Amino acid sequence: MILSGLLEGRLLKRYKRFLADVELPNGSVCTVHCPNPGSMLGLAQPGSSVYLAPAAPKSKLPYAWRFVEVDGGLVCIDTMVSNRLFKEAFQNGVLSEFAAYDQLQSEYSYGDSRFDFRLSKTGQAVGAIVEVKSTTLLEEAEVAEPNQEESERKGRLSYAAFPDARTERGRKHLNTLRQLAVGKGDAAFQYYIVNRTDTKKFRPADSIDPDYGKALRQAHQAGVQIICRETAIAVVDRTAGGTIDIEIKMAGLLPVLL
Repeated sequence: MILSGLLEGRLLKRYKRFLADVELPNGSVCTVHCPNPGSMLGLAQPGSSVYLAPAAPKSKLPYAWRFVEVDGGLVCIDTMVSNRLFKEAFQNGVLSEFAAYDQLQSEYSYGDSRFDFRLSKTGQAVGAIVEVKSTTLLEEAEVAEPNQEESERKGRLSYAAFPDARTERGRKHLNTLRQLAVGKGDAAFQYYIVNRTDTKKFRPADSIDPDYGKALRQAHQAGVQIICRETAIAVVDRTAGGTIDIEIKMAGLLPVLL
């Protein structure tokens, strides 16, 4: 997926969850939409370089915030990009873990929950329900006995973690997936897409929402399949007019530590 025509700016502040003030290249200050309801820990530091896309036609704001630069790498903060990326990757046959399916239905309702996708195989009744979570939080932990590679990181490892704020909705999804997994119908998947490129493992953010971590482990024990993929994010073009194209694509599977 390539997000085209982005404009670089400098973040001044994020506030009221869905708003941010950004200084544009011409020195003017613009209020933009922040499409991320989470806490965005470590991603909303004033002075950070950010990348904006033209807002939707009916939006009252001119731009929407898409990416932020952190320690030289890019992080996609738009939570809806993950769903679009998953759908595109599935349709292009990129997701080997779902090679058994050839049909995709978005916004699938089961019980009292609505999930991002239901996958199925033509001619077969049983499929898979998938809930996708955009993951941007980075946590660090001490390494008790670092190996050579980890020693170079001074005895600390970085983990992608979810959630970055307490999430009752996320726990509800896990509980419904757990109920689904113990039945004889569709398979159940909790799928994390890590929208940053500086970590190689995933774990639940117990320090932020221990109830979510507990629910994730219970879901896993009941048969919910937990999958995490990293992404590759890079600037692929800078035009003379000052706009920027950024590519984000699915990369490898990450180990999930429960």
